Amino acid sequence: MKNLPLHAALSASLMAWAGAAPAQAPEPYKITPQIIQAAQKEGKAVLYTSIDMRVAQALAQGFEAKYPGVRAEVNVSGSERNFQRLNQEYGSRIYNVDVIDSPDAFHFAYMKRKGWLKAAVPEDVAAWPAADRDPDGYFAADRATLTLMSYNTKLVKPEDAPKRYKDLLDPKWKGRIIKANPAYSGTIMVDTYNLSKALGWSYFEGLGQQDVMQIQSATETSTKVARGEREVAADGTEYNVLLLRESGATIQEIYPAEGSPFIVANAGILKNAPHPNAALLFYHYLFSAQGQQILVDMGRMRSLHPDIQEKGMKPLTEIKLLQSSAADIERDFEATKKHYATYLGND
Repeated sequence: MKNLPLHAALSASLMAWAGAAPAQAPEPYKITPQIIQAAQKEGKAVLYTSIDMRVAQALAQGFEAKYPGVRAEVNVSGSERNFQRLNQEYGSRIYNVDVIDSPDAFHFAYMKRKGWLKAAVPEDVAAWPAADRDPDGYFAADRATLTLMSYNTKLVKPEDAPKRYKDLLDPKWKGRIIKANPAYSGTIMVDTYNLSKALGWSYFEGLGQQDVMQIQSATETSTKVARGEREVAADGTEYNVLLLRESGATIQEIYPAEGSPFIVANAGILKNAPHPNAALLFYHYLFSAQGQQILVDMGRMRSLHPDIQEKGMKPLTEIKLLQSSAADIERDFEATKKHYATYLGND
């Protein structure tokens, strides 16, 4: 991706905030026959992720094709649910997961402080911009996306579609909107924080009067719009809208005039990974050109890999991006959830 400076401040704030005492990252590693053989004996690598199931499966299939005998077990859920699950498991000294990724800005800072992560630097990540990788080697940005609005092109004419977030407050959209909930989705938590700063809580107060259908997942809002269950999505991931449109669904993305929240996700290996060699193998594959190209081509993600081409996607230079620091998001995490619930509830 060639637009790295646009999000460098956000990424840098997370990396600087993630650890107290600076340490030296381990040397970048390559995949050796010994790692492959050990991973084959372990049999699988377990991933917790919030990536759409179709994309996660494509990534798993690519990995399994490259490394026969090692299965990629992908567990897909909202990032907040994955984080809660990990907290419960580690609190009970249950170690099920090898690799985790999350778009929530502070999860990795928290896991690093708790000592849950293993420092490991795949050779491709060694060439990552410094702003996009932990200086101590515990995690790195594996993908990015935007949140935006979308509409069903059979049910809404282009000239009638909303152009701004605040257009959704028009009474004509009452009962026609769907959105995701930040209590479940880390992507929507970051989205909510950014929009509360850009638009004020009065925007969410107004949405609360619009008979909005709320669901859990950030990827499902556009899916339900494409099915005609609602006409307009107030949020959702860019990549899912693009995938649906390219598959022939009657849906169109909207990059709101006020800006689109830019969501950077990170990935890391758990220190107590039950399949340590398979974890190294999968983590390396995730950041490789092959793995990243799958995320872009099959998942329509934004990649931080300098050699990856994002064909058919609107350049970030043409989009107004909304960004906030990880420290600010964590500081206001509970307040954000509370304010949101006040206006739109927790369901």
